[in-house]
Amino acid sequence: MGFHTFDSDRADQLDDASRYRWCSGEELVSLLSPAPTETVADLGSGTGFYTDLIAPYAETVNAVDVQSEMHERYEENGVPDNVRTVTAPIDGLPFGDETIDAAFSTMTYHEFSGPAATEEIARVLRPGGRIVIVDWTRDGRGEDGPPLEERHGLGHAVSALSDGGFVVDHAVTRTETFACRARTR
Repeated sequence: MGFHTFDSDRADQLDDASRYRWCSGEELVSLLSPAPTETVADLGSGTGFYTDLIAPYAETVNAVDVQSEMHERYEENGVPDNVRTVTAPIDGLPFGDETIDAAFSTMTYHEFSGPAATEEIARVLRPGGRIVIVDWTRDGRGEDGPPLEERHGLGHAVSALSDGGFVVDHAVTRTETFACRARTR
């Protein structure tokens, strides 16, 4: 399991456009490749910063966060019509088996990583479903994001996904982050 959740009292920081330095909207859309008929889940959605970027490309986006305060903040800012806020932990997703086409996590994998979360993501994704993870790397300098000891390296994510039955088809480490995409079998 992960180390912590982001302090909802600092939610303003989650809406800062400088976050694109670590994962641009174009990169996320490209990696996820959502289709207009698909149902997507943003795992650890916070205030909806990245949810809003994916919403125009999918039929439905489930903004999943364990903190209802994050959803309240998102609702204050305005939630797109095709986005549904869902308060739940990642290891206890309230979706049926094989009901989600694609899922993504931006800068939150370190908060929920673990076998139970990986198993749950695999359960809800349809066959051939995609998971994209962009998160802070343990190999970074630690000047932004969580402390280094709370991060994982790319190898951890690749191993966890592979052990969970996913096929990893994209994996890269950058200066402070890593990006990984995998598919269910």
